[in-house]
Amino acid sequence: MDNNIKTPILTEKAYPVKSVNRRFTVLDRMIATEIGKTLLSVLTVLVLIIISHRFMRVLRHAVEGEISGETLFILMALKLVSVGIIFLPPALFVSILMVLGRMYRDNEMAALGAGGVSIKRIYWGVFSFVIPLTVVAAVLALEAIPFFKAIEIKLLAKEAQTADIRGLAAGKFNEYSHGDIVLYYEEKIAANKMSNVFVQSRRQGNLDIVVSNQGYVDERIDGLRYVVLEQGSRYRGIPGQADYSVTEFGEYGIRIGTEEREGQSIDIEAKTTRELVQSHIPAATAEFHWRLSIPIGILLLAYLAVPLAQIAPRGGIYTNLFIAILIYIIYQNMTAIAQAWIEKSIQPGWLGFWWVYGLLLFVGWILVIRNQGVRWYFRGLRGWLTS
Repeated sequence: MDNNIKTPILTEKAYPVKSVNRRFTVLDRMIATEIGKTLLSVLTVLVLIIISHRFMRVLRHAVEGEISGETLFILMALKLVSVGIIFLPPALFVSILMVLGRMYRDNEMAALGAGGVSIKRIYWGVFSFVIPLTVVAAVLALEAIPFFKAIEIKLLAKEAQTADIRGLAAGKFNEYSHGDIVLYYEEKIAANKMSNVFVQSRRQGNLDIVVSNQGYVDERIDGLRYVVLEQGSRYRGIPGQADYSVTEFGEYGIRIGTEEREGQSIDIEAKTTRELVQSHIPAATAEFHWRLSIPIGILLLAYLAVPLAQIAPRGGIYTNLFIAILIYIIYQNMTAIAQAWIEKSIQPGWLGFWWVYGLLLFVGWILVIRNQGVRWYFRGLRGWLTS
């Protein structure tokens, strides 16, 4: 070996290190991903439970012939999206509680705390998912819900006009007005035509029997449904007596039912958000604040879920679900009370649901102080004031 070869001496040289502030870390991505997966599962379960109940009511109208099968599926699709938007706040609330509760149960939060991760960092990870979701929910609540409601009203109005004989079964005696009117027809010969029609009606002791070769169902402007018979005969008399009258007619109408018209609340629900803001009607103001409560509720319930998950970390991920459900029920009832007060002008419209939001913020603030300690709060407040 050549002893003249000298090993180079490694000298340590200080180089300036450029600090990199990563806003969206691996922890944030993990929390956001877990919340997103859990939210999808929870929201699917909630929507299926609610939509199945409403489906039975809509299906009843379809069986009675008030709406067609095609319209049934369109209405259910609209209901599916609307219910999904409405139940975003509670679904997110439960999802955050489940994700953070599992992290407390598996001691992941203890490990993160030992590594210097504070509750502020947890909030940052949660709200990195919640804030974009709030923006999307705001657009859907303020624009999509009234749009879908307007489509629903138009479909139902169209179905009322074309209800024709969907509720009338061919070859079957169909009763109306508690049996005072009985209608029978042999078959449907066109979209709005019946052949060989027989109608029996009782009025003030008289019995009317009307027969014709064809007829149709007409939806009048006043909302009443009539069976209009063409080219037939009417037999009127009192049962048991021989005297009766026979009348030939070219067209004869018999009222068989009454369509209930929806009131002002349905019109308010279909109005655009801009129309609600410009309107001075208390019901319009209440509807606007209800739509606004969906994105705001997402933010507030997410803020409340973080400290709520820490109340009983060893009790399992479902320990605090009862408390969460109770808080949400109280919050939902308070918003319903505020909406009713605005509609009845008991409270001013500008106040809206803001007093409810204030109470929810106060509860969350109490929970954070309870978990972190009063000294933590004042130390952070002092640092914020001196910075």
